[in-house]
Amino acid sequence: MRISSRLSAILQGLFVTFLWSTSWILIKRSLSEIPPLTFAGLRYTFAFIILLPGLWKRREVVRQLTANDWRRLALLGLLFYTLTQGGQFMTLKHLPAITFSLLLNFTTMIVAVIAIFTLREVPSRLQWLGMVIFIGGVLLYFMPLTTFGGSLTGFIMAGITVCANALAAILGRSVNREQRIPPIVVTTISMGVGSIVLLACGLAFQGLPALSASAWLSVLWLAVVNTAFAFFLWNKTQRILSAVESSIINNTMLIQIAVLAWLFLGERLAMHGIVGLALAAVGILVVNLKDNRRADSEQCDPEV
Repeated sequence: MRISSRLSAILQGLFVTFLWSTSWILIKRSLSEIPPLTFAGLRYTFAFIILLPGLWKRREVVRQLTANDWRRLALLGLLFYTLTQGGQFMTLKHLPAITFSLLLNFTTMIVAVIAIFTLREVPSRLQWLGMVIFIGGVLLYFMPLTTFGGSLTGFIMAGITVCANALAAILGRSVNREQRIPPIVVTTISMGVGSIVLLACGLAFQGLPALSASAWLSVLWLAVVNTAFAFFLWNKTQRILSAVESSIINNTMLIQIAVLAWLFLGERLAMHGIVGLALAAVGILVVNLKDNRRADSEQCDPEV
């Protein structure tokens, strides 16, 4: 049975979010030893170095990049890596994880609205319904909402992070759907710009303490598998999936992290939380219900 290119992209996107979800478990176990910004900077800088040989193989494509291409890739790096990834670590210092996690799940709605005006990607009625179901499941999972709190600084930083994440999703989709620049070039250049700025901020404000062998192993695993490989694969999926579809697949991390935390961190799930996650999963499925045959006729196979 032949799998359509769109279904393949959805499955690849889900696999990437699984890898990213496991990152939260590794990060949570290592943050007591590695300062957050430095940790994020090391992870993404090492991943950038690992990807450089692939960029060298595509050096002819790199030479043909226009000044506008470089500006877009640099901006993508600053939005997706410096602000979004660094912002997540910093926001967690001022805002409870449960509050921040809830706010992050509204990214898809923001992406949907922006995509209408910037990408001319208008979600179908079925996709809007799926997003509403998803948000309903998320709110149920985080009940009771009266327990939420945090500082004004935390909410401001969360807002910046969510907006940066949404804008990165829009710009990433815009760059990748043109299918002019191979995913390895998009990934390496954007990650290089974002990671170097992120690492510089981490070393300047938090320094680099002496790390154990297990801490270095965590950094290297995250860099090779959960970053270099995962972000390359994610950029491939964005050549086919719309900004909304990519964003809602990204939000499956809520479900995956909850399950992983239950399995490996002993965090229990209440019954309303289980029902909420199930409802969120239904919403994600509804958003991705689409005529695969039509989607295949509109999209070319992604270039590796």
